[in-house]
Amino acid sequence: MNPNLDKAAINKRSFFQWFKYKWSSDPLFSIAIALIIMIILQTLVLGFDYDSFGSWFQAWINNWTNILRNNAATAIVALGMTFVIMTGGIDLAVGSTLVVTGALSMMLLDTGTKGFLLAMGISGAPAFVITILVVLLFGYLLGSLIGVSITKGKVPPFIATLGAMMIFRSVTQHFMQGYNPKVPAEFLQIASFKIGSFMIMPIIYWAIIAFILYYVSNRTTFGRQIIAVGSNERAAKLSGIHVEKVKLRVYALMGLLVSIAAIIQVSRIGSMDFSNAGRGMEMDAIAAAVVGGTNMMGGRGFILGTVYGMLIIAVMNNLLNLFGVPPFLREAFKGVIVIAAVLLQRKERTS
Repeated sequence: MNPNLDKAAINKRSFFQWFKYKWSSDPLFSIAIALIIMIILQTLVLGFDYDSFGSWFQAWINNWTNILRNNAATAIVALGMTFVIMTGGIDLAVGSTLVVTGALSMMLLDTGTKGFLLAMGISGAPAFVITILVVLLFGYLLGSLIGVSITKGKVPPFIATLGAMMIFRSVTQHFMQGYNPKVPAEFLQIASFKIGSFMIMPIIYWAIIAFILYYVSNRTTFGRQIIAVGSNERAAKLSGIHVEKVKLRVYALMGLLVSIAAIIQVSRIGSMDFSNAGRGMEMDAIAAAVVGGTNMMGGRGFILGTVYGMLIIAVMNNLLNLFGVPPFLREAFKGVIVIAAVLLQRKERTS
């Protein structure tokens, strides 16, 4: 018997045992492996029919830049959705909140005769700063309103946010019908400013916010309180946590993050379709959080996992586009992934 072969077999068996353990017990590990597999598959589908490695690599980078840039706004919303779900709640109003905050920003910035700030003689950088501050405050207040209805009004999160979803979009469409605000070209630089030859500002915003929320989730008392509230609300109350205050702050944060996403969307596109903008954003945000290991019942969530989850969904959409799958069928694939993610949340610790 060859001792070297025995040692290799033992090492191989040990590796597979370690891999199986990590896969079944560490959500971030399994999500990261799934993401790596999808990236490899995407790279193979893109092909290698290029004149040189440099031209192939440039095409690969361009493809990834477009993927990340196009999904940055939704990814920011998904980060907030992670906190909401961790408390045992849900927010179906994010798409409509995006529309109403986006509409407000365009009304303030409008360079036409109806432009609010222009009528006051404010333009350029001062107008941009005021617009951003007002929109962020408005988004925060809308999120707080939802939070109050849930905490003080005792309305279930699903019903409260479903009602807000219909109210926000309906009111926005009513007041914006026949009105086409013109956004200043300079404002578009918020999302379109180039670093080198890449327009990656939305990606940078996403990365900064993800880092901040990762720190909040893992290093602050507020982050621990969110987990405690979602795990066992009654026990959290008995331990001295102000449960209603935590929930209110989470929904207010959600509104703030959606308003940031709205500013990014308006500055990236320069306009907004008030009937369709943000539709399905809530599903994408929930999907990214759930795929990233956030427990739909509350009490567990990972900001880094949500980043991975968003990347998986973004790569999947890109792959489906490369394969020529009809747009209407792409949502079906997304639905399958979400259901599978929930079914595979076998990493729950019941002990």
